[in-house]
Amino acid sequence: MDAVPAKTSNKPLLSIRSLVTEFPFRKREGTARVVDGISLDMHEGERVSIVGESGSGKSIAVRSILGLVPVPGQVTGGEVIFKGRDLLTLREREMARIRGAEIALVFQDPMTSWNPVKRVGSQIKEALALHGASNARQRQERTVELLARVGIPSPKERAEAYPHQFSGGMRQRGMIAMALANDPDLLIADEPTTALDVTVQDQIIRRLRDLSENSGSAVLLITHNLALVSSLCDRVVVMYAGRILEQGTTQEIFSNPQHPYTLGLLRSVPRLGQKRGERLVGIPGNPLQAGAAERGCKFCSRCTFRIERCSEQEPAMERISDTQSVRCWVKMSASGRGAA
Repeated sequence: MDAVPAKTSNKPLLSIRSLVTEFPFRKREGTARVVDGISLDMHEGERVSIVGESGSGKSIAVRSILGLVPVPGQVTGGEVIFKGRDLLTLREREMARIRGAEIALVFQDPMTSWNPVKRVGSQIKEALALHGASNARQRQERTVELLARVGIPSPKERAEAYPHQFSGGMRQRGMIAMALANDPDLLIADEPTTALDVTVQDQIIRRLRDLSENSGSAVLLITHNLALVSSLCDRVVVMYAGRILEQGTTQEIFSNPQHPYTLGLLRSVPRLGQKRGERLVGIPGNPLQAGAAERGCKFCSRCTFRIERCSEQEPAMERISDTQSVRCWVKMSASGRGAA
């Protein structure tokens, strides 16, 4: 098992076990494991973030959950149990009833995700009609309510606008409104702040947090920026090259990271309390793409704390506490080299 879920008395809303997604190589035989045996539990109302650099397999992992892996990729192993059903065994027609109704996805690019020749309101109404809202008046009222709920001013008038008439932040809030149209149990936000300025990023994250608290929906946030998750998420899952390297509560990950990769992500972004003149510390080398062949620990070639064993044998996921686990031979607490 890849990840060690937090102990809890209630049954998980979503339980991923040993999920594997592969893509065939273009110029040679064989396949690349872009998602390499990840396991993860989420509970009702919980907010979890999957973080990691671009190319770590985060987006393919969530698309695997929804049966949206782009061709020629395919899920080749594992289970995705959602509300007691294995989504990987469902037919496309059954999955279509779940997407947008029980599980909703907010895409990372709000401009290309909208149909540019249809009004924003009409696209939200389509999402409502697809999952059973047949009354035109109810759809109109619900659309205006949703736009107001995500903080769009003059929602009745804005519903008649086209996507290009919205700012970047408004387009993303509109996407969140569409995702919430059918009160999903799980909202997946895939890099929802891409190409937005820092102020708007903060607004989007705060809006997701407020909506989750008010609706009770679980939120799975996909991002490469650890700085965004502290005010939203209960737990953080750190992913690299298709594998989960560490997971724990947000407090544990930020105050006591155990994997060198997690530590590197934290040190590479500005933080409150940082001393004047203190330089940010980047992670050396280039990211190992998910699916790339690597003997031993996948992060070994970039790790400044590596030992001989790291290049020979991949460590198993080890529990540090009831809620934190890590895949590493040289844990930061044991190394004496410190975390924060």
